[in-house]
Amino acid sequence: MSVDPITLQVIQARLAGIVQEMQNSLFRTGYSTIIRESQDASCAILNTQGEVIAQHVVLPLHMGAFPACAAAILKTFSLDEMHDGDAFITNHPYLGGSPHAPDMGVFTPIYYDNEWVGFAANMAHKSDIGGTVPGSGSGNAREIYQEGLHLPPVKFMAELRPVKEIEAMIAANSRTAALVIGDLRGQVGAARLGERRIAELMQRYGKATILESTDLLSAYTETRVRQNIAAWPDGESEGESFVDHDGIDLTKPIRIHVKVKKTGDRLHFDFSASSDQTQGPANIRPPLVRAACAYCLVALVDRFLPINQGLARVIEATFRDGSVVDPRFPAAVNTYMPTALTATEAILSALAPFVPDKRIAGGSGSAALVLGGRDAQSNRAYVHYEIFSGGTGARSGKDGVSATAFHLSNCKTAPIEIIESEFPTRIERFEMIPDSGGAGEWRGGLGFARDYRILADEVRFSMRTDKHAIEPFGSDDGLAGGKGACVVNSESKDAKHLPSRFGDHRLQRNDTIRVERPGGGGLGDPRRRPVDKVVEDVRQGYVSLARARSDYGVAVQIADGDAQLDEAETRFLRGKQ
Repeated sequence: MSVDPITLQVIQARLAGIVQEMQNSLFRTGYSTIIRESQDASCAILNTQGEVIAQHVVLPLHMGAFPACAAAILKTFSLDEMHDGDAFITNHPYLGGSPHAPDMGVFTPIYYDNEWVGFAANMAHKSDIGGTVPGSGSGNAREIYQEGLHLPPVKFMAELRPVKEIEAMIAANSRTAALVIGDLRGQVGAARLGERRIAELMQRYGKATILESTDLLSAYTETRVRQNIAAWPDGESEGESFVDHDGIDLTKPIRIHVKVKKTGDRLHFDFSASSDQTQGPANIRPPLVRAACAYCLVALVDRFLPINQGLARVIEATFRDGSVVDPRFPAAVNTYMPTALTATEAILSALAPFVPDKRIAGGSGSAALVLGGRDAQSNRAYVHYEIFSGGTGARSGKDGVSATAFHLSNCKTAPIEIIESEFPTRIERFEMIPDSGGAGEWRGGLGFARDYRILADEVRFSMRTDKHAIEPFGSDDGLAGGKGACVVNSESKDAKHLPSRFGDHRLQRNDTIRVERPGGGGLGDPRRRPVDKVVEDVRQGYVSLARARSDYGVAVQIADGDAQLDEAETRFLRGKQ
């Protein structure tokens, strides 16, 4: 190795800092609340093979999306057609690698001394890219043509000059053209920043040193992961989890099944037994499932691992053509995230026997809420788009986390003040739901309720989520977490319960929406949870008096406004007379 270990660590830190700086630039220049507030975007540096050499992981699935998009760009454009100052974009799930149409990837070639050395890239969610509903995410779509404008790899900028025809085409197909074009330009700016920082890095340490270091860092990541896998016992294990439905057939759960075979320092994931591809948009492409596998390995091995192509080299996976995790074109994919999270839970369940001290129960999944219409004051179309999760499953030795994003999403819940200042919507309640966390020796995290009031005359409502029909599972005798719900006008006699995914439900002024997010499952026998923890849960409002008694066998009374333990009754309930 010609690069000394200290220099290698410095370069690793600089690469991590570069993608973080790109990320900060992207968030600060975002036009839409999806980027500015929810931070639904990731940045990366790729080599000339389209492999990730550094990524700031907001969305781990982008570990698979970046290389797939880069491969499509390299297949479409020859080196003679690539120039300094170009910017390529794509959002096509099949002809590129985007998770779904709203996720637009921007790739700019990095040049040093007139030689192409890689890509600066980012991927960010767009507020609207056409399709049958505002937000481009109908839960009832049956093919990708209903999900919005899809672009194969094309040039968005040519030698620093915008390709006006492409920009015009995108603007003409969006309900929020100014936001989409503004966000895309911000993405290009963030990528340009990455270009400059990589060039500066090569100027300081030399191009050869940087290129060799990126190879060494990928090899280091792969070696670290394989060393950990080698210490696990050889064998086979299976795991599965279920998505509520596909948005078309509301009675049919979707099975995600994985068989894991571990031999030496190798792991093979077989998803062949998963359900067939769905009519509705619950399908997900294989590069994203591979990225979910990589995420699980990071979680089980070392969360501080450098994120690079070394992870991908460890993943060996088999898929069945025509299944929900390997759909045939043009199967709809826009509600891929609940399926991806379900796949993650199946993978972690299958890996649990190999790493028994890192078990986790089922979590809430993700949710995307979209309200679209026209603001009467500005007479402009708007798309109010929010992303949130709920409670995480309990973990070995730890309770779940309440009302948070987790697993494949690190997106933030948009602040109430921002929502109310930018959209004709009022949020009237935002609170955690008692008893929604599954009981266990380690309690599941709580879900939350968020109530909205519509302040516009006509609004089109869509949602993409999960866990309304199938509760987050408990583990090792822990109980399931609470289910989610979406209810329109919940306090009215005409209250309407909506399924976990749907598109284009019509709302009127003063209608209300109550969104209840699931809690996480519990882990371990609830009767083994320390009594003082249960009392504190009651004191904090996480667990009710009735559930403390029925689920945990702990009798608690409220005296002088505080939770007090009834020791004698608790001994009786827990069979310790």
